[in-house]
Amino acid sequence: MSETTTQGDQVVVESGPDDRYKWIALSNTSLGMFMAILDSSIVIIAMPAIFRGIGLNPLAPGNISYLLWMIMGYLLVTAVLVVTLGRLGDMVGRVRIYNLGFVVFTCASIALSLDPARGGAGAIWLIVWRLVQATGGSMLMANSAAILTDAFPAEQRGMAMGINQIMALSGQFIGLVAGGLLAAWDWRAVFWVNVPFGVFGTVWAYRKLRETSTRNPGRIDWWGNVTFAAGLGLVLIAITYGIQPYEHDTMGWGNPKVIAGLAGGVALLGVFAVIETRVAEPMFRLGLFRIRAFASGTMTALLASMARGGMQFMLIIWLQGIWLPLHGYSFSDTPLWAGIFLLPLTGGFLVSGPLSGYLSDRYGARAFATAGMAIFAFSFVGLLLLPIDFSYWQFAALIALNGIGSGMFAAPNTSAIMSSVPASQRGAASGMRATFQNSGTSVSIGVFFSLLIAGLHSKLPHTLSAGLHAQGVPTKIAAHVAALPPVSTVFAAFLGFNPVQTLLGPSGILHRLPVHNADVLTGRTFFPELISAPFHHGLVVVFAAATAMGVIAAVVSLMRGGQYYNPDETDLVADQDG
Repeated sequence: MSETTTQGDQVVVESGPDDRYKWIALSNTSLGMFMAILDSSIVIIAMPAIFRGIGLNPLAPGNISYLLWMIMGYLLVTAVLVVTLGRLGDMVGRVRIYNLGFVVFTCASIALSLDPARGGAGAIWLIVWRLVQATGGSMLMANSAAILTDAFPAEQRGMAMGINQIMALSGQFIGLVAGGLLAAWDWRAVFWVNVPFGVFGTVWAYRKLRETSTRNPGRIDWWGNVTFAAGLGLVLIAITYGIQPYEHDTMGWGNPKVIAGLAGGVALLGVFAVIETRVAEPMFRLGLFRIRAFASGTMTALLASMARGGMQFMLIIWLQGIWLPLHGYSFSDTPLWAGIFLLPLTGGFLVSGPLSGYLSDRYGARAFATAGMAIFAFSFVGLLLLPIDFSYWQFAALIALNGIGSGMFAAPNTSAIMSSVPASQRGAASGMRATFQNSGTSVSIGVFFSLLIAGLHSKLPHTLSAGLHAQGVPTKIAAHVAALPPVSTVFAAFLGFNPVQTLLGPSGILHRLPVHNADVLTGRTFFPELISAPFHHGLVVVFAAATAMGVIAAVVSLMRGGQYYNPDETDLVADQDG
């Protein structure tokens, strides 16, 4: 079936499958994306229960690496593999790779729930299978947008991408609530929950999805794949270790291995760029960046992802470490309630995403994507101006506004990217879009954590030492605890531990202090009131950086040109529509 649409003075002929199939493709890929993204966040909230279940204290010396790899490993693999798997989809079939992703993801979820070991061995089992699970998730992420672009005519892609993207982004925040609820029952349920959806999605995909695109067989660009994976992998691994303490430093950015990883990774990515311009069948055609809609959309997605990815962690720490305890919630309950109190963010996504996608099909992507980024940036200004002990309704309105801005941006931007490239390159383009988005999240966590910890390091030691000493903690012990890397304090709050109890516990001093002093130190308000000023100092820096990224993203989005659909199935056509 073919359809003719008019874009300006240009007639575009789109070939598309029957109406029933496109809705099957949309519902299945939305389930796949929801499941893949859900799992990147569901583990965050469940982390205390997971580590208790395997008998490991994640905050003990040497164990922070396990914690970070559980969080960052999934993001790292999805960032590195999606381009390769998208290109492979172009070659052997997008549906084939996508369906295999369901199988790999489901099998890895079963293995995660059956962790037979305890302690460090149990943590390594979980990390390894999380990496396998991320490989399956990468197969889903790399090909879902390309499958939808193949299935839907040009005038409906924004709506389809809106539903698909909002399902994915809402999964990121619904995972925060689901992780808390499931972990309260059994930590293994965090992984069990994927199994029925995975089995259903696998059977449904193999029975109903079909290849609607022409395969683009060719040789695998081995050198390009190796240099890209190694280069990006080194950069993201270096960032993971850069936010960990190193010797006597609060962070690891001075670690020679981190410096070497960053330098080596950047050098390999440079080699990758050279290789891609010289091989006959590159993994990714860098010439796609000559298409204005693709280049602007991809760069805007990177900036938005960098601003949004780190924001999630900052808001969770803000809620769990300060606001919720000040408002009567115990530290052990804060992970679940943080997810619940962030629901307006998800609500903003769900309201604006499909609507913006539908309207962008009629009026073009630029206005909606640019306005979305402007609203997104404005919400950070509001968060920056909030007092540390805010009124929840002000906070809810601002994060809802943030979600509305993100939803307005996501669907039109993705539709514009995917419609701007030749059909034969949609898998690779989808993979590159996902790589920029996932890499932005990983980088933002490293950057935002570093900015926050740097802000805490300048003010927290003196404040913490003075506060402990005022409650009768001996000067030597107070000074020792205050000198510990702030990352331990931050992660304690992030995981729902009472930070003071966690920091003072090994010294045994709590049992030797007067009962009143011990109760004050381990109460709900001592730590939040103590850390409020230092934390707010770091938070202002973080939100100012996010605001700047949002503003730049809005400007780049404005430069994308008007609505554009690539009319040629084989040649790269530069967007000249201004």
